[in-house]
Amino acid sequence: MKYDLAPEIKEQISKLVPALKMDHIKIDQIHCIRSFDAKTRAIARIWGMAKLFSEVAGIKPNYIIEVNAKRFDKQSEREKIKTLIHELMHIPKTFSGALLSHRGPHHAINDREVEKIMKMFEK
Repeated sequence: MKYDLAPEIKEQISKLVPALKMDHIKIDQIHCIRSFDAKTRAIARIWGMAKLFSEVAGIKPNYIIEVNAKRFDKQSEREKIKTLIHELMHIPKTFSGALLSHRGPHHAINDREVEKIMKMFEK
């Protein structure tokens, strides 16, 4: 798989996080890449960092948001923003490097929830 840094995605993230009041997200510890020839059906993915890196190596938690060029770039601007919101929703309030699943006892990450957040962003 080939990938490049995606500074334009990072810029969008830098605007989304404060606009959506996702204050727990440390923008400087979010990295964005665009993948090419990925063998996935996913439009985008988020990669967390194992707790081990933080505890043993002393590395601060970081996240990588990967957008699949073949799928992401075909989306409308609104759908691209929704995709990025979806990925950001996987980051827990603790910003620990872990990832939230799509369904949990206190959260859901699905199109309905993303759409609710999207409407806040559009105001």
